[in-house]
Amino acid sequence: MIENNELEVAKEKKSLNFIEQIVDNDLKAGKNGGRLQTRFPPEPNGYLHIGHAKAVCMDFGIAQKFGGICNLRFDDTNPQKEDTEYVDAIKEDIHWLGFEWGNIYHASDYFQQLWDFAVRLIKEGKAYIDEQTSEQIAQQKGTPTQPGVASPFRNRPIEENLALFEKMNSGELPEGAMVLRAKIDMANPNMHFRDPVIYRIINKEHHRTGTKWKAYPMYDFAHGQSDYFEGVTHSICTLEFVPHRPLYDFFVDELKEGTDLQDNRPRQYEFNRLNLTYTVMSKRKLLALVQEKLVEGWDDPRMPTICGLRRRGYSPEAVRKFIDMIGYTKFDALNDYAMLEAAAREDLNARSLRVSAVLNPVKLIVTNYPEGQTEEMEAVNNPENAEDGMHRITFSRELWIEREDFMEEAPKKFFRMVPGKEVRLKNAYIVKCTGCKKGPDGTVEEIYCEYDPTSKSGLEGANRKVKGTLHWVSAAHCLKAEVRLYDRLFSVENPSADDRDFRELLNPDSLKTLYPCYVEKYVAEQESNRYLQFQRIGYFTYDKQSTSQHLVFNRTVGLKDSWAKQ
Repeated sequence: MIENNELEVAKEKKSLNFIEQIVDNDLKAGKNGGRLQTRFPPEPNGYLHIGHAKAVCMDFGIAQKFGGICNLRFDDTNPQKEDTEYVDAIKEDIHWLGFEWGNIYHASDYFQQLWDFAVRLIKEGKAYIDEQTSEQIAQQKGTPTQPGVASPFRNRPIEENLALFEKMNSGELPEGAMVLRAKIDMANPNMHFRDPVIYRIINKEHHRTGTKWKAYPMYDFAHGQSDYFEGVTHSICTLEFVPHRPLYDFFVDELKEGTDLQDNRPRQYEFNRLNLTYTVMSKRKLLALVQEKLVEGWDDPRMPTICGLRRRGYSPEAVRKFIDMIGYTKFDALNDYAMLEAAAREDLNARSLRVSAVLNPVKLIVTNYPEGQTEEMEAVNNPENAEDGMHRITFSRELWIEREDFMEEAPKKFFRMVPGKEVRLKNAYIVKCTGCKKGPDGTVEEIYCEYDPTSKSGLEGANRKVKGTLHWVSAAHCLKAEVRLYDRLFSVENPSADDRDFRELLNPDSLKTLYPCYVEKYVAEQESNRYLQFQRIGYFTYDKQSTSQHLVFNRTVGLKDSWAKQ
């Protein structure tokens, strides 16, 4: 018979994803002295997107779960694309997601150590300077089924290689003039072992090291060594690095050669990337959208960037919930954007303040309500949390309601405002529609109704049943607002797999701006970062451009998934 504690252990074991199981086993086996140290290593050449958020949750989350440490390391080995703007943005996004790093490192911290290692490889006859073009080198590498052809510079004398390597860093050579290649095996079935380039020339000032370096290490050469220098135990990355793992281990072994710390090494493990429908994760394409002003910027609420999601009104908890929903596997998949929205709805339903807003307004006049009279109606702030309390909303003779909530001639199942029928105005009275006034073009300009004074919400006996309930705001006690309705950025499900230019695939209806809209005054009294539910419409948040003189709200997500119906 299995004891209760054994069942608990088995249950906990089953709940671990496969990376967590590896870490758990490594710790129990005492690898790396029983230490756990991970790192999150973004290149500061753009803003983090939701794909990076999955890696952030893995790298930081696994360290939290098993009592380890996660460091932040900027992979700043390419000064052509990097900027301190991106460094600052990455830090902000990690904090917003709810994580804290142990230390901050940079690959550039190790430029001298990497240089010294490269010099050692040259002296040992394991690296050489190649003066061929990148195209020539690529052609000579062969194919997965055919061995490569050795470079004519492969057996260059060591002293000559050392002198040319120094010259690569002198600033006198143009970019592409020569590279340093590791001398490994041009017939290796793993293409990455066919004398990979480990240094190239970049004549651009580095945002940290200035003009000290002109020769910069390649990712495959710098990454594993940086992990080793820092004491990383688990180097967790995405599946595209699986073919790179043998080279990662090869360079670490070369670096460690002659030491007796055989177990003190980083180990690389891979999980699937986060791919999302109706968007792209390519930094190159996202940068093009920004530079070509096809979006407002990196934090445009249509962008899959962390700052874009934040501006759109997603909470960090919603993002983490979504990542938990899709999980970690060894198989790449295309995740449905609707799952991200479902995670947001579930989270925002519990935390958002309920308010009234009318986006497509038409005037409703309660003809038998005394002119100049007002009443304060009680409105629940959040039915999911009684501690959030109540607030008051002013009722008056003239109101704004949604134009879509009225029809002169309605189908049988239209339970909103129709002449001769009753509806309840939320938190207020039951009213019966008596007619409307139209303009010269036939557009409804005003709707008329009469209220039942005995039907006020909350009064004893006032809750006789009617089939429809409408939201409203008092015309004299509301505020104008601009409302931005955001939708999917692309009109096709998988733009990355489409042969057409990605610009042609942009959704022309990804942003609709409505003005004037009307919101109850209570909205303006809230802090600008408050999560809101516009009742019967969706979840919204203040935009960063919103001011007390001009309120601006972004739609985070609708109350239901309307895209699937389209």
